[in-house]
Amino acid sequence: MDGVSCKAGLFLLALLLIACGEPVATPEPTFLQAAGAMAMAPLVTELAAAFHEQSPTVNIEVEGLGTEFGLKALEAGEVDFALASWLPPGVVENNGWQATAIARDGIAVIVHPGNPLEEVGLLQLQDLFGGQAHWWKDVGGLRVQGSVQPVSREAGSGTRAAFEALAMGDRPVTPLAVVVPSEQAVVAYVAGHHNAIGYVSMGQATPQVKVLKVEGLRPTPQTAGDGSYPLSRELWLVAPEPLPEAVQAFFDFALSPAGQQIVGRRYGAYLGP
Repeated sequence: MDGVSCKAGLFLLALLLIACGEPVATPEPTFLQAAGAMAMAPLVTELAAAFHEQSPTVNIEVEGLGTEFGLKALEAGEVDFALASWLPPGVVENNGWQATAIARDGIAVIVHPGNPLEEVGLLQLQDLFGGQAHWWKDVGGLRVQGSVQPVSREAGSGTRAAFEALAMGDRPVTPLAVVVPSEQAVVAYVAGHHNAIGYVSMGQATPQVKVLKVEGLRPTPQTAGDGSYPLSRELWLVAPEPLPEAVQAFFDFALSPAGQQIVGRRYGAYLGP
């Protein structure tokens, strides 16, 4: 090859390198930790999987250990965001957090499928869970043998806090209630005891139990979403401000049409306050 041809070849090679630019670096993976409400864990896990499909470098691990646990872990800096099915007054403002409601849930009141009762009012719920209604015949369950056995959640449960605020008012749940550690345990106990009555997130109710109407309505994505069901509540994602980019992106995804389509399979879509 003569000198001119050699120089021309080198020039073309230089142009090619300039056009291609520097090699694109592979994005570093991001790992997020989340913990909180047991009622929300399946939903947020499903949202996280869908979000990972569109943002493959972001991995989210979700643990359902209770709302109180999640908020304490967030305060201690042990998780990137918390799942809260109930927010104590002032907890968001006092900690400088952002709380994003992503869904509306209805707390389902459940009994054994053999219980003939179909509906209760709020005052009847207060009597049943407060220990004033000792026999099912007092609220229309004439064919149920034995005394009423309320089933409640443990202290620190967001579902328990929401139920007490929405259904019980100033009346405490009876100390004679059976206390269990999870939504699944409530369903299992009620399904196995004809005289039991409990409460769970509507997303956790199964065909093993009967869901009662409350004030004429059953909890559904529609009645929870529009707030007409009397035991409706918001489900929240909570994180310190300012939100890191990956956390903000996940919160935005949960409220996007794709995220709300996933929400609507279990709960009411969040329609705003």
